Amino acid sequence: MTMGVWLLRRILQAVLVVLAMSVIVFVGMHFVGSPVDVLLSQESTLEDRERLIRDLGLDQPIWVQYFRFLVSALQGEMGRSFVYNTPAVTLILQRLPATLELAFAALTIAVVIGVPLGLFAGLKPNNPLARLITTGSILGFSLPTFWVGLLLIMVFSVQMGLLPASGRGETVRVLGAEWSFLTWDGIRHLVLPAINLSLFKVSMVIRLTRSGVREVVALDYVKFARAKGLSPMRIVRMHILRNTMIPLVTVLGLELGSTIAFAVVTESIFAWPGAGKLILDSINALDRPVVVAYLLVIVMLFVTINLIVDILYRVLDPRVRIGGAPQ
Repeated sequence: MTMGVWLLRRILQAVLVVLAMSVIVFVGMHFVGSPVDVLLSQESTLEDRERLIRDLGLDQPIWVQYFRFLVSALQGEMGRSFVYNTPAVTLILQRLPATLELAFAALTIAVVIGVPLGLFAGLKPNNPLARLITTGSILGFSLPTFWVGLLLIMVFSVQMGLLPASGRGETVRVLGAEWSFLTWDGIRHLVLPAINLSLFKVSMVIRLTRSGVREVVALDYVKFARAKGLSPMRIVRMHILRNTMIPLVTVLGLELGSTIAFAVVTESIFAWPGAGKLILDSINALDRPVVVAYLLVIVMLFVTINLIVDILYRVLDPRVRIGGAPQ
């Protein structure tokens, strides 16, 4: 199977996944509750209620509502927010750069800290420090995100006064979006939420890297490289680390999608103005268009990231076959 055919199959699969998820999300939101109950005050009359239902298009059968939504989505629109009276996609795209910035910062911290520690723990498993690193990585899986976030605020913001506790700080507009990592004030605001969001990822990267290194060092080609007299650093860099990174890249690609999707808790604790906080407010208000649009955007991000990861996996490991055919 050629690369072009493989890419075409993956794109068709991605379209089917997004279409199926759109049906599930749209129908699921229909049974959650009625936004009319949230938008209308208690003093509203029955006529006000019926007029609002007609204005929102909720008087139509669900299949008609979905068909209209699908037609609009193919034109780049996913409805207007019931609360903000703004296109849902516009609202999400305004908030998404903040979430992407936070997610990439968290994964960067996880890689910068987790890979060296996991590499050391894998190469020297009997070293007391390596055992401490392995044991300490369990904390990242055990500690609740909201508790760690509050603790970081108490220590570094309230008691020490080193870093701000909320907000995004000063931003710079680049490529039509606001970015805070380009300013010193923005970096100071980014540090605490990024650390909080990266805690689980750091532990995961440490354990994945350690287990990968322990598996690779026992393989024949590593033993052969040592027998040839290659330097330890070259063996680690060219043989151990490169082959360890193959499964790590796959997992990190999937984790990027989940980090974007589940940054809600961190954004709420640190009042980070991202898409996660927007979706939380929209769920509370039963703002269906925003919730549906957000979930579909996340699904498309997952699908795109998975495709990129598959391509990177093939580049990193030339032994990988596409559809079982030799390269």
